[in-house]
Amino acid sequence: MKNKENKAYCAVDFAFQRIGGKYRGRILWYLNEEKVLRYGALKRLLKGITTKMLTQTLRELEQDGLISRKVYLEVPPKVEYALTPAGWELIPIIDNLREWADRRILENPVSGEKIAC
Repeated sequence: MKNKENKAYCAVDFAFQRIGGKYRGRILWYLNEEKVLRYGALKRLLKGITTKMLTQTLRELEQDGLISRKVYLEVPPKVEYALTPAGWELIPIIDNLREWADRRILENPVSGEKIAC
């Protein structure tokens, strides 16, 4: 997210530029649950994400220092993703957001659909 057009105006902007978006928070949460995930596993977990979007989001999270990417030199290629210490710092915050959302969903269900992460 090191783009001059996306300059943060305050700390809240800075934080949401790094964890906001459709898939970023979910990727961080899944890495929290599984510790290490390969590209294919992330693609299966993130229903509906395109290859291009997953690749772009992973690159941005890596540039922001929230995830690490480990490449194994073997055939077929193997790449694993994990949270960095900065990424781990976000997990309690994301968990608080998840708990808040669980309470709101119970109060005002969204057309009867079940939401799972």
